[in-house]
Amino acid sequence: MAFDGITIACLAAELKDSLLGGRIHKIAQPETDELILTCRGNQGVKKLLISASASLPYLYFTEQNKPNPLSAPAFCMLLRKHIGSARITGITQPGLERVLFIDLEHLNEMGDLCQKRLIIEIMGKHSNIIFCDQDGKILDSIKHVSSHMSSVREVLPGREYFIPKTQDKLDPLELSEKDLLTQVCTRPMEIGKALYGTCTGISPTMANEICHRASIDSAAIVQSLTENEKLHLCHTFLRLMEQIKNGEFSPHMICRDKEPVEYGAFPMSQYRDGYTQEAFSSMSRLLETWYASKSTITRIRQKSADLRKIVQTALDRNRKKYQLQQKQLKDTSKKDRYKVYGELINAYGYGLKEGCKSFTALNYYTNEEIQIPLDADFTPAENAKRYFARYNKLKRTEEALNQQIQETSLEILHLESIQTALDIALQENDLAQIKEELTDYGYIRRRYGKKQKTQGRSKPFHYISSDGYHMYVGKNNFQNEELTFKVASGNDWWFHAKQMPGSHVIVKSNNEELPDRTFEEAGQLAAYYSSGRNAPKVEIDYIQKKHVKKTPGGKPGFVIYHTNYSLVAAPDISHIKEE
Repeated sequence: MAFDGITIACLAAELKDSLLGGRIHKIAQPETDELILTCRGNQGVKKLLISASASLPYLYFTEQNKPNPLSAPAFCMLLRKHIGSARITGITQPGLERVLFIDLEHLNEMGDLCQKRLIIEIMGKHSNIIFCDQDGKILDSIKHVSSHMSSVREVLPGREYFIPKTQDKLDPLELSEKDLLTQVCTRPMEIGKALYGTCTGISPTMANEICHRASIDSAAIVQSLTENEKLHLCHTFLRLMEQIKNGEFSPHMICRDKEPVEYGAFPMSQYRDGYTQEAFSSMSRLLETWYASKSTITRIRQKSADLRKIVQTALDRNRKKYQLQQKQLKDTSKKDRYKVYGELINAYGYGLKEGCKSFTALNYYTNEEIQIPLDADFTPAENAKRYFARYNKLKRTEEALNQQIQETSLEILHLESIQTALDIALQENDLAQIKEELTDYGYIRRRYGKKQKTQGRSKPFHYISSDGYHMYVGKNNFQNEELTFKVASGNDWWFHAKQMPGSHVIVKSNNEELPDRTFEEAGQLAAYYSSGRNAPKVEIDYIQKKHVKKTPGGKPGFVIYHTNYSLVAAPDISHIKEE
């Protein structure tokens, strides 16, 4: 979700309620492109976190503390000098731009009352925090932009501040029905694109939402709309703008399988099947939760990158080896022909003359005549002996290759199961167990003498079915092994995605007959925690644990079973309670 003008409008309303009339108490700059303003307002002390990061700009209240550098940067020192105890007199958003003005009032060295303005621009890679005087002259900014960097606008001390109007977009808060019909509903493009391409502050997601509320396909061309559909779209758009003007916001986060995928200042009707929506009391709380969860996922992916590379490299190597072994095995299929050649030479070759290069004989296996090549430098008996030698060599090769192909196939399955475990991992201690497995099987070299940092023990996922039964899901092969052969008892039920890498799911039956709903939910867990989680349906094998046996000499988590039941489950666990 883009940090669009509607999100800024929602935040502006929150900042007005909390900070208007209050004073700035502390100013900190923990990062080169980040500020924390601690303010005392009518709702107590609030910390406003502002980031002008090119990759992740944001603005929200937070309760988290961040370590500050030993010496404050120049921009921070300038702000402390001028507005270290300034009073906040105004918080405004120009139109629906992704810009926020914070007007400040303070006393200078002479005791005179002065006005300053802190401007926060949340514009993707062009985000900035700019400090201006009462005449709109830039005093300084957290990021300097010279004419070499931008031909549109310089952001340097002494320059006059203005909002760039490079795209000539319209202010949606000022549009009328007539404006929409003439400015938006006449553009030769997709409806969603016409909305966010014409109006400032409207993101593609919000444009799609407006179209969905109007029961219109956002991908349809504007000219395909009827007059009634155009009017309905305009009325839907204007109702939303009226909500924004009146401050009627209701921040919602949209999740799929408990992972955040979208957010907005309003509930999103376009997200229905498979999605859940969580309401928040404020946009700041939503954004703090959003960025915290996103940063957790990003951090784990970054930390698992090295492990993923090791697994992928080993997988690629073993898959190439498997293809080569299959090709070599195919070449051994001619061994039986050499055996027949040798037998036929022994049977019919007694009358052949020396120096003969081939002869025709009746193949008594197929009752057909075949031509047998001979080496003229050898006698028929020696030719037969050579063919038998080639047959025996290929036979030994075939036996060795069958064994090697089986080992390589198991190696690929093992690596694919580790790859799936990396996709499931949510915490650092989950990665520690996977790294331990990779080390045990020689994919990572074990280092001795260096003291390893102790990690908390990773535990399996624990869910409660709608009927109150405990369900456990292994996060990796070690946990799968432990759940199946140590945690589960004989009459507990075992679930696993059919013929694909995935977690073992154990349902504690308490020696009772499980309800159908619990079987379905356990199947959904097995489907979700498998390599088929993105498929609409996954086939699941399930059986009582007493019928599951460990593969002799096999890798951890690898099992065999000969009789089982099957069900088809959707990989959707949003309705299952997690402990």
